[in-house]
Amino acid sequence: MDKILWKPDNNQKTHFNHFIDLVNSKYDLDLKTYNDLYDWSVNNIPQFWENTLDYSDIIYSGTYDRVIDNLKMEPGVKWFRGISLNFSENLLKYRDDKTAIISKIENHPPRKITYHQLFIEVEKLAASLRDLGVTRGDRVAGFLPNIPEAIIAMLATASIGAIWSSSSPDFGIKSVTDRFSQIKPKIIFSASAYLYNGKSFSSIEKMQEIIKQLPTIQTVVIIDYLNTGPDYSKIPNSIDYENLLSNDPDPIYFEQVPFDHPLYVLYTSGTTGLPKSIVHGTGGTLVQHKKEFLLHCDVDREDIVFYFTTCGWMMWNWLVSFLSTGATIVLYDGSPFHPDPKTMWNMIDDLGITIFGTSAKFIDACKGNDLTPKTFASLSRLRTILSTGSPLVDESFDYVYEHIKPSVQLGSISGGTDLISCFALASPVLPIYRGELQCRGLGMDVDAFDENGNSVRNTKGELVCKSPFPSMPVYFWNDNDGEKYRKAYFEKYPSVWAHGDFIEINERGGLKIFGRSDATLNPGGVRIGTAEIYRVVESFNEVSDSLVIGQEWDGDQRMILFLKLSDSYEINDDLIQRIKQSIRAACSPRHVPDIILPTKDIPYTISGKKVEIAVKKIIDGEDVVNRDALANPESLDLYISIPELG
Repeated sequence: MDKILWKPDNNQKTHFNHFIDLVNSKYDLDLKTYNDLYDWSVNNIPQFWENTLDYSDIIYSGTYDRVIDNLKMEPGVKWFRGISLNFSENLLKYRDDKTAIISKIENHPPRKITYHQLFIEVEKLAASLRDLGVTRGDRVAGFLPNIPEAIIAMLATASIGAIWSSSSPDFGIKSVTDRFSQIKPKIIFSASAYLYNGKSFSSIEKMQEIIKQLPTIQTVVIIDYLNTGPDYSKIPNSIDYENLLSNDPDPIYFEQVPFDHPLYVLYTSGTTGLPKSIVHGTGGTLVQHKKEFLLHCDVDREDIVFYFTTCGWMMWNWLVSFLSTGATIVLYDGSPFHPDPKTMWNMIDDLGITIFGTSAKFIDACKGNDLTPKTFASLSRLRTILSTGSPLVDESFDYVYEHIKPSVQLGSISGGTDLISCFALASPVLPIYRGELQCRGLGMDVDAFDENGNSVRNTKGELVCKSPFPSMPVYFWNDNDGEKYRKAYFEKYPSVWAHGDFIEINERGGLKIFGRSDATLNPGGVRIGTAEIYRVVESFNEVSDSLVIGQEWDGDQRMILFLKLSDSYEINDDLIQRIKQSIRAACSPRHVPDIILPTKDIPYTISGKKVEIAVKKIIDGEDVVNRDALANPESLDLYISIPELG
């Protein structure tokens, strides 16, 4: 029997309850449960999103004739044609003395900015950007750590109707230029340095090289981060951030733009080629985020929300949007384990965090360090833990409830850069079952398809979305005929978005994710998700990490499992046999790898995702052309000799 780990308080009145009451009253319905509202939302797409727009209290002007011009799932669908809005105006509608941002940098004391102060800073910078010639549709880039100035620069950019795109300063030079060269930015913001694991790293030399390859840059704005007093005289057209800010700005004017006007350019990881530049629209991003914050996270102004992210991951864009709810957001720059593994859990207490967002990798690392946060941190205000980035295995659910906080809501969520939001997430009105994502997102017509395009339940299938949603990409940059866009999502099934994840949806509507479908193992024609194997292997104390790929071999596919061993352990026949036996027992004989090998490192993207595809390409004798997209590109060299194995 499936194990329930958490149950909602049915007496608590949530945004979800208010919304379902509104729908029932307006349409004379009797919807009672989450699944009732979900079914109604995907069968009545226009009505659901119209009511979500109204309930979210989004500021806009004008009127729309219809919510959506085409219910067919395809690129180019138009939403709320006729209305205008501004993203920054919606994130800055609160202008009081409540704390908007808490910025924490490793061992430094927290820095707090109120909503009033945030508004003033954005107003100053927006005036300065206009003076520099930034106009609607221009691109402004950020090469920045996760600090308040990144948010201020984004909001100032969006207030003008210009387009923001950012990357993290730990990206390699090629990785940055591969991204920004596609969109030709006019202005770039950079910090003088960034901090990680107690060490400061200068960004000045990197920026000198980046600028050489970005000829469209007219001004480089340098933020003196960590008070390093940088010498940036060798960077042409550079100016200090503080000197740039207007001391006597004109009152801010929020440029009103159409619902689908470009807001952000985000990028795919680019581990197998040039990163795709994905353009997200103003209204779609805002209405989707507000839906997720209110109806799925039940956020109000008293919440203090944290997500561990960099400016190069879509979770940064997601976190920033919480400002539209009037809640307080927490930014963290640095290592989550500096000066010790207790850092994040102590920060929850110190700052009163109520919603703590992290990655499955972080939770697994805490588990691997035998950390029991409930013994040293009170976590009294913490009500929700959110996890994304990779599948959260069953044992990590156990760890959270046994070692962190038994009463916390653990929301495993999943979406992507492609939609700047979630397909599957949490709900305050549903129980949590061990190893499951609670639900599909309201208004997201998500299904699991077999290879023939048939809907399946209680078995693995391809994650698809059958109806349009507002936060679909507006377009891909430099994709004039839309071919890249269509190829990315619409090649597998006609008029259906195929996301590239391998999932299972059960009869309750709960989900499990089994890893990327493009990394799916297929020995003997049996489709196997990599996460199924990781779950078993990484429960061994001897194993700190693992990676499995399928190698084409003798007309079939053989599985190769790589083990990164914990300190003081070595691979031996006994360990190999125990791992194989455990995989056979927990999964099936088909899941047992043909070869198990030790490795010194596992490649990850900078946003913390394993890159099975890059390793598979190397083992199949192909080149990986964009190593800069990896956090540890040198790790790929460990796999070069594998094709020689007999």
